[in-house]
Amino acid sequence: MLKIAFPYVEISRVVAAPPKRVWHLLTDTFTWEDWGPTVMAVRSSDRYIKKGSYGRVKTALHFWVDFEITDLDPGTYWSWRISGIKATGHRIESLNESSCRLVFQVPFWAAPYLVACKIALDRIVQLLNR
Repeated sequence: MLKIAFPYVEISRVVAAPPKRVWHLLTDTFTWEDWGPTVMAVRSSDRYIKKGSYGRVKTALHFWVDFEITDLDPGTYWSWRISGIKATGHRIESLNESSCRLVFQVPFWAAPYLVACKIALDRIVQLLNR
C-alpha cells in the first residue's frame, strides 16, 4: 500500500508474523543484505541496532557509505542517516500477536527509492516464511 504523508512517502505490507520476530529481522545487521536490495555488506558498531549505532554499508554500486541510527523506538520504529542524509524509516504496526503492518518511509524527494523498499518488503516476507 502506498501512502503520502508529506514530507514522506510510505509503502507498507501486512506481514503474517509476530511483530517481535519482524523487529528482530529489521534490527539485525547480519540480515540486512538478505532483505535489502541495495545492501551488499554491512559493518556496524552493533549487531542489533540501537539509537546511535553507526557503521558502513556497501551499496549495490559497490561503494561504501556511512550510516548512523538516528531514531529508535524499540519494537516499533527506527530510522537512519546515510552519509549524513536522512534516509529510510522502518515502522512496525502491531495488528495482533501473529501479524503486523511493516512500513517503509522515505523522504518525498526520494520517492523513487520506494521500488527498492517494495523489493525489501517482499524479501522480508520470504525470509519470515522459511
